[in-house]
Amino acid sequence: MTRKAERTSGKGNAWQWSRTEQTRRALLDAAREVFCEKGFADTAIVAVVRRAGSSVGSLYHHFGGKTELFVALWEDYEDAREHDASEAVAQAKAAGEKDPLELFLVGARSFLEGCWRRRDLVRLWMDGDGPPGFELMRRARGRQWIRQNAVLLEAGSEPVDRLVVGVLTSIIGEAGREIGTCSRKRDADAICHATIALIRRLDPLNVS
Repeated sequence: MTRKAERTSGKGNAWQWSRTEQTRRALLDAAREVFCEKGFADTAIVAVVRRAGSSVGSLYHHFGGKTELFVALWEDYEDAREHDASEAVAQAKAAGEKDPLELFLVGARSFLEGCWRRRDLVRLWMDGDGPPGFELMRRARGRQWIRQNAVLLEAGSEPVDRLVVGVLTSIIGEAGREIGTCSRKRDADAICHATIALIRRLDPLNVS
């Protein structure tokens, strides 16, 4: 009896977790649609839950409110971006690539391709229409991105090293914003190609 109860309980917990995750995902997907259509200020919670086929109570249970939902959507975007880049770099390393600049460019290309796939969100972040404190969060995440790029490039800790990594990260970020405004894939691909070519031309690992 005990083992049967444990097995049944385990299945119930797994089902409940799956259902909870599905609800959370549905709310995030709906939030993406509504925020991108209306912006943060003009979005009403009821519009999100109606789009998700959920309830206001469920949204508050999972996220706490409109501000928290917006931040969760942004964090979901950032996590996906970092995951894609990490996977791309890991695959390049597994294929035998060891050059720091080449690995950095693999990560950059992954980021830029992601900007095309998620261009609606890129435009949303660009609009600056977010909750109080959101820009501070973005700047903090930007500094974290610079540190990650410094590790990937095996950069030193001298001021010039920090400058180079900061400039390269800014170039990629600006290219991503340009891709976010594109309506055609070929234009996004052209920006990606130009960005990679520009970084190669700068030869950042040989800056003295």
